Amino acid sequence: MSVSGIAAMRRLLLLATLTLLLAACASSHVITGQPRPPVPVSQVRVYFAPPPSRYEEIAQLQSNSGAFTYGEQNKTNSVLNKLREEAAKLGANGVLFQGTEDGYGGTGVSVGAGGGRYGGGRHFSGGGVGISISPRQKFARGVAIYVLNPPPMSDPGPQGPPNPNLPPRE
Repeated sequence: MSVSGIAAMRRLLLLATLTLLLAACASSHVITGQPRPPVPVSQVRVYFAPPPSRYEEIAQLQSNSGAFTYGEQNKTNSVLNKLREEAAKLGANGVLFQGTEDGYGGTGVSVGAGGGRYGGGRHFSGGGVGISISPRQKFARGVAIYVLNPPPMSDPGPQGPPNPNLPPRE
């Protein structure tokens, strides 16, 4: 193969790798309301329960952690940040978190061996070991919302049901 052919194959391989990496980190949305002009991601809050004030639904969101994200906390942080980024593009100032799921994946090891004989009494044999490491992705769902009178950013906002063992917040 010529030098130019090898260079072309390398470029093609690089392009294919980049395409797979970008596809592995996808977020998507389905518009269900009226989008607004984009806002900075820093203005998008994640709500784990409906916000205390009125809100408008903008879109259903989905995201995944990507194939190369390790550790449960890192995966969760990744999907939450991607939901916030997608919501910000749609002009939402909040994401009503709907939950996560673990994707399929895992690790596998396989061993194979073979042998045979062909004309003239000659024998051949071969063997191999294959290892597959594909970490499980985390998938998340949420609703992009526009909260009409959001609580101040210093207020941590809804955090789910109150803990009966803690004194009430003032």
